[in-house]
Amino acid sequence: MNDQTTPTRTNGGRISFPTPDTMTAEQRQVYEQIVSGPRGTLVGPLRAALHNPALADRWQRLGQVLRFETSIPTHLNELAILVTARRWNSDLEWGIHAGDAERAGLPQAYMQAIRDGDSPDFGGDEAAREVYEFARQLLQTGNVEDPAYDAVLVRWGEMGAVELTAVIGYYSMVAMTLNVHRVPLPVGMDAPLDCPHGQLFTMPPAKES
Repeated sequence: MNDQTTPTRTNGGRISFPTPDTMTAEQRQVYEQIVSGPRGTLVGPLRAALHNPALADRWQRLGQVLRFETSIPTHLNELAILVTARRWNSDLEWGIHAGDAERAGLPQAYMQAIRDGDSPDFGGDEAAREVYEFARQLLQTGNVEDPAYDAVLVRWGEMGAVELTAVIGYYSMVAMTLNVHRVPLPVGMDAPLDCPHGQLFTMPPAKES
């Protein structure tokens, strides 16, 4: 029988989230690595993952590679993350990465269409169209058809195809963690998505060029 008591939660989540004054030495070590790295702050799923410091450490290392160190241009990497956030109806993932995507130069019109469930009009931006379609298919079917896969392969090679798949898979794990533990939005961030309870969001194909 598990004799652990249920922690008191005052954060709006389903579980408690370690804070610097309640962390163990192992948790504090990982926390310091996170806040001193490119993220600069502890936010999102790592707040939950810190319950297992070894998991949080590997998680943040993998996330750093997939968020900051892929061969795919940053704005397109963020596009794939936004498609993932929309599929899983993750307000926090969307809220953080919409800002990152905008700073990286992703057009607002793309983000608005994805958020609203409209067919994005990428015009002549074939690279964005290819990333969107790859991500959309993978998230909605668990696989990618040959034309969408080959388009990514031709543009970014085998490394790019592997990276893009990993980004989508990783940020699906992030979204699931945020959703299931009800990690709260930071102060000042409004819920940006219309999230039907118990449903995954269905995204249409992009408009034809």
